[in-house]
Amino acid sequence: MSTDSVEAETAAVICCASCGTAQVDDVKLKKCDACDLVHYCSDNCKQEHLPHHKARCKERAAELRDEILFKQPESSHLGDCPICCLPLPIDNAGKSALMPCCSKIVCNGCYYASKLHRHRENLQETCPFCRHPIPKNDEEAHKKLMKRIAANDPVAITQRGLNLMKRVEANDPIAMWQIGGLHQIKEDYVRAFEYWSNAAQLGNADAHYNLSIMYEKGKGVEKDEMKEIYHLEEAAIAGHPQSRFALGSNEWENERDGRAVKHWIIAANQGYDDSIKALMVAYKGGFVSKENLAAALRAQKAAVDETKSPQREAAEKAFAS
Repeated sequence: MSTDSVEAETAAVICCASCGTAQVDDVKLKKCDACDLVHYCSDNCKQEHLPHHKARCKERAAELRDEILFKQPESSHLGDCPICCLPLPIDNAGKSALMPCCSKIVCNGCYYASKLHRHRENLQETCPFCRHPIPKNDEEAHKKLMKRIAANDPVAITQRGLNLMKRVEANDPIAMWQIGGLHQIKEDYVRAFEYWSNAAQLGNADAHYNLSIMYEKGKGVEKDEMKEIYHLEEAAIAGHPQSRFALGSNEWENERDGRAVKHWIIAANQGYDDSIKALMVAYKGGFVSKENLAAALRAQKAAVDETKSPQREAAEKAFAS
């Protein structure tokens, strides 16, 4: 039975694509895992039909993957501040803080407001979210982080990998000697990879992005472009705009302009500024219409504006002084 004839089956009659056995009460057929187009009554039938189905299966699987990949995420991977419920800035360096006690990312506006309140009331400084005392030193912060890791918290697991990588990439000869030399550095790469792999399995977008960088640069692992792209795609699907931009850049370099533009528009809609710059270049080359560029500019500005508040602006001025 050909694949085309099988795809023309009605919903009322489902048959095995290889032997034609119909699905009845005592015979349950399984869909092809990759494409969902055909059904099989056994693994033997699946193997026998594979030569006839392989090309269409691969094509349909790619179509299904693209449907997921190019769907606009509802928010960035960071989500909202758990206190004010406003979207967290995607350029969150210095604009939000990770609480080691509960692994919540709190915007600077809420952190600063809590700090002011406790200073006025002469209260002990605590986490704005869970109210546990703020760690007094790095050792206390590390203990709290490891406690969250023991609870299988993907944010804490990802952060631990980052801490290990930062120590390695500091490239300080004294620090290298203190942590045991090159052998220890190699171990830290391996441990960072293990932490990020675990966090990625739990769906953490930052972990996927960090793994993509390891595979791109060959840090701690062998270079592997297929795995690099896989982790970028998983991160992008989860709402990671930097990964989305990187995918667009990769498509652009490989002259798949339409796919590149799709990625950049999605990242722009999340507020990612570099995507606007890339779309400007694409517009000059005739790959983006004036209307689509204008829409992306409006969406990017709207996404950035959603992250602003008087409290966050006050915190930014206070921390800058």
